[in-house]
Amino acid sequence: MIWKDLIGEVTSLGTAGDSAHAITGIEYDSRRVKPGCVFVAMRGETTDGNRYIDKAIDAGALGIITDSAQAYDHLLVYRAGLPVMEVEHGRRALAQASAAFFGHPEQKLTATGITGTNGKTTTSFLTEALLHAAGRTTVLVGTIEYHVAGEVRPSVHTTPEARDLFALMADGAKRGATELVTEVSSHALAQGRATGINFDVAVFTNLTRDHLDYHGTMENYFAAKRLLFDGTVYPAPRVAILNAHDPHTEELARAAGRAGAQVCTYGIGRGDWRANRYTLTPGGAGIELQTPEGSAQVTSWLAGEVNVLNLLAALAAAHARGVPFGELVARVSMLRPVPGRFQQVAAGQPFSVIVDYAHTDDALRNLTQLARQITAQSGGRVITLFGCGGDRDRTKRPKMGQAAGEGSDFVVATSDNPRSEDPLAILAEIEPGLRATGVRYAVEPDRAAAIRLALEAAHAGDVVLIAGKGHEKEQIVASGSIPFDDAEIALSTLRQLGYGGER
Repeated sequence: MIWKDLIGEVTSLGTAGDSAHAITGIEYDSRRVKPGCVFVAMRGETTDGNRYIDKAIDAGALGIITDSAQAYDHLLVYRAGLPVMEVEHGRRALAQASAAFFGHPEQKLTATGITGTNGKTTTSFLTEALLHAAGRTTVLVGTIEYHVAGEVRPSVHTTPEARDLFALMADGAKRGATELVTEVSSHALAQGRATGINFDVAVFTNLTRDHLDYHGTMENYFAAKRLLFDGTVYPAPRVAILNAHDPHTEELARAAGRAGAQVCTYGIGRGDWRANRYTLTPGGAGIELQTPEGSAQVTSWLAGEVNVLNLLAALAAAHARGVPFGELVARVSMLRPVPGRFQQVAAGQPFSVIVDYAHTDDALRNLTQLARQITAQSGGRVITLFGCGGDRDRTKRPKMGQAAGEGSDFVVATSDNPRSEDPLAILAEIEPGLRATGVRYAVEPDRAAAIRLALEAAHAGDVVLIAGKGHEKEQIVASGSIPFDDAEIALSTLRQLGYGGER
């Protein structure tokens, strides 16, 4: 591919210059530019890529795509002969250029996109597992990790920048993948990272308070989610699968229907795909399924009511992608929990220890309710450890304190990923919510020490919840990232307390 081939596929406000040399790559980070790359300089939330155009040129950039008229003029005057294009929307241009450079992998993979505040990761893992069990080769993109035709790769973002997303898709297509299953975050939708991907199936799990540091209001947050369904920015999906319990579903269903999507709902006691009845156990659930394709009794190894909903969403999504109902039913009992989502840590202790990613008040409330269902059988207590991330929505901090206090017998408030903020300042904003519930609680900013405190407080029959970080292997502090794995810390601490065995 050369410059004139590329500019024909990118929506442009103006171009100048040309090059007959082969393009060797598309990059949006000047540190990754190598000779022959096209550098896409775009304005972001925390920095402006246009400030690094000179660095990209010094690194050997063949041409520049910029969303800054000022940078465009600068290049015309001072970099005569260097191909340059001005665009209105940098991230959309990045997606268009990446799709072209990587050979349009979006045309080779059929995409299922999953959005919502909670449940995206579990639903995407389950959907991929069902497709894989049906013989499909898949690409999975999400919060915990990426899967490329069976190869596991570390996840950088829930939904990566378009260049990296198209690269993953292209790698998958080369290895025979035909299906893409991806979490689609509200940030990605608002920023245009998913431009160019025509989602065949789109799933909405729920909408609860989160990310208001970015979106500002719940209305803006919902508007970003709605983009996946309403056909205004992204093409409407062929099938929209919506949570029948969420109050936003009615509006989403109308918008998706007007845009030409087939609407399918799921829920407990309601929806097209529904659980008429279910019985929860500490290790899963027995579910009576009722669907347009028939009914069945299935056993799931995923615990809690919320995972009944996640399973229903995944079953509906996989069926929309052509997996027969009978095959789906046969596969349910083979599905396993997702790392960091209600992950049990066992070292022979007489109480349960659960690591979970719950990092919103709604997710924390669901988690403590599930723990309460378990302790109802054992007569034990619910002990909850949690924190709130720094440099994120501060308004949810007292709400999370309230959710933890209302659902627990003892709470340990600690650090999550404080980032640039003072951990004690974050904890001070959590405490009013805790105090309002009257729960007994302790404050310990050192997360490892807090985990020890929670485990030392546990007695036989109790459930200890270690919430907020789930699968994460690092803790982000002011000085950078440090290794930290909640499950490993919990297991090590249990052994220090005299318990043996394996996780």
